[in-house]
Amino acid sequence: MGKIKYKRARELNIQIGDLQPGAKNKITDVPGVTVGHHTLSNGNIQTGVTAILPHQGNIFKEKVIASSHVFNGFGKTAGTIQINELGTVETPIILTNTFAAGTCSAGLIKYMLKDNLEPGRTTGTINPVVCECNDMILNDIREAAVEERHVTRAIEAAGPDFEEGAHGAGRGMKCFGLKGGIGSASRFIHAGDRAYTLGVLVLSNFGNLQDLVLDGKKAGKRISEIRDTNGTEEKDQGSIIMILATDLPVTDRQLNRIIRRCGNGLSRTGSNMGHGSGDLVIGFSTATRIPHKPEAELLSMEFVHEEELDQPFKAAAEATEEAIINSMLMAKTTTGRDGNQLISLSEYAEKLI
Repeated sequence: MGKIKYKRARELNIQIGDLQPGAKNKITDVPGVTVGHHTLSNGNIQTGVTAILPHQGNIFKEKVIASSHVFNGFGKTAGTIQINELGTVETPIILTNTFAAGTCSAGLIKYMLKDNLEPGRTTGTINPVVCECNDMILNDIREAAVEERHVTRAIEAAGPDFEEGAHGAGRGMKCFGLKGGIGSASRFIHAGDRAYTLGVLVLSNFGNLQDLVLDGKKAGKRISEIRDTNGTEEKDQGSIIMILATDLPVTDRQLNRIIRRCGNGLSRTGSNMGHGSGDLVIGFSTATRIPHKPEAELLSMEFVHEEELDQPFKAAAEATEEAIINSMLMAKTTTGRDGNQLISLSEYAEKLI
């Protein structure tokens, strides 16, 4: 097919939704949010770690409002029980492969303990947040190549811009029968007369090719015709992790309402959330920081009126849909375990647009 130019959706004039994207059109358009990767790519090992940091301070001492929602619970995520109980997140959010979830939890705890002397001594413990998808098609997941130190490397690599596609946790992922991985998008939103930003990052690893929808068009069926697959499909046994960030002042209950709209964007790409698919979202708002120790008898916070949530709902859906498409377009064709190969959506882009 010749040399492929890997371009994001908007570079290909695929305009998803109506709201205006941020400057980078990534989750890091939300001020203070950074993302970093550590990628492992060596023959049968195609995997990695991705870290999302809500802000650049001490997240344990200055927690942020958070919530999570499970659409289909076929997964091994750590930390969401406490997120939903207390309404905050207190560590970076780590993405990796399924068998590395425990390793990354241990690595994240060790990273957090370096700068926080209280946990396990004068205060409680730390709630590590780790999410996973199964990358066994391209990665020899049984080799357990991800190590605790790779969590630190991903966190230390975090910055305001980052690679999409087959990087970090996205290295070995499969989406709609093609190459999946890390993707992101953002939207400007308004509440009253104030402007805010909402961004989404996804780790895409789900879906059947026949079901793929690209900006309302049945792209999967067209690709099947090009590939002459005769409609043969595997079961939808993948997963997707969606991370939503915003600087909109909201309560954790309001945030939960917003993040559930990520499911709308997911479904617009053709997902049926199959039996073996783990589909979940974690969201956080950077607008309010909750101190670990009480600094006053009462805490106070600002939050928007419920009537102001329609635009954030729409932004969550639009950014999720576009993030998924970006994750596929930016994921280069990759060969991994036992010679298995997943082809990039970009190799078919010219025939679809």
